[in-house]
Amino acid sequence: MPEVEHYSYRVSWSTEDREYVGTVAEFPSLSWLSGTSDGAFSGIRALVRDVLEDMAEAGEEVPEPIADRRYSGKFMVRIPPEVHRQLARDAAEQHVSLNRLVASRLAGI
Repeated sequence: MPEVEHYSYRVSWSTEDREYVGTVAEFPSLSWLSGTSDGAFSGIRALVRDVLEDMAEAGEEVPEPIADRRYSGKFMVRIPPEVHRQLARDAAEQHVSLNRLVASRLAGI
């Protein structure tokens, strides 16, 4: 069973609930509300721990943490032809490959 700490947690303020909400990317249906950010974080982690235990007891497959997954570094994305043309033009003007240009833009460089 994966470690609870390996999952991708986030705590943010919920204006609607007027509390902090803890969420976990690998379990999008789970959340935990608390008056403090620390409470939301510890609450969602405890909830994930309980869910993992329940799933293991039931023989269900648990989601692999994003941090533990292996990624190839490749993915396909579809874009409009005019965007493709502009990116190719930008890459040529900068004397870099289209791949390098798009990777740097995605990275925010």
